[in-house]
Amino acid sequence: MTDQEPVAELDARYSDDGAHPTEWPEARDRLAAAELYWLSTVRPDGRPHVTPLIAVWVAGALHFCTGGDERKARNLAHNSHCVLTTGTNTLHAGLDVVVEGVAVRLADDAALRTVADAYVAKYGDEWRFEVRDGYFLSSDGNDPVFRVEPVTAFGFRKGEYSQTRWRFGPS
Repeated sequence: MTDQEPVAELDARYSDDGAHPTEWPEARDRLAAAELYWLSTVRPDGRPHVTPLIAVWVAGALHFCTGGDERKARNLAHNSHCVLTTGTNTLHAGLDVVVEGVAVRLADDAALRTVADAYVAKYGDEWRFEVRDGYFLSSDGNDPVFRVEPVTAFGFRKGEYSQTRWRFGPS
């Protein structure tokens, strides 16, 4: 899949006078370059779960892996809706980006090899994965890889304050 251009909307209620919506290519580049993300999922009993992780942007989506028995994998098996967030922990500068989507397990070995190569390119040899039978192999076993295409995303620009919403797909 290629990156699609979403519809951008500025929310004037949370933006400075004269602010403009952030362009999607800038937000996408921030998503691709970020080192750390926060994944929010929902436990089967409805309680939220948030955890930091690393991820890569490939073919219009964020991709991450996890142990099959980890809380986030178990949560996604029950409810695949999730949020990935990245940005800065500053008040007056930066751009925070929030991606809402559905985590879909990626099981095609060729696609997984592309994602594995993206991990090495971004994070170095420490994050080199072997791909086999629809999983990343680890010392703990088979780790599923999830793909999250944005359904809706938000950009929170700080300093010159603006809030942008991007809607993907049919409007």
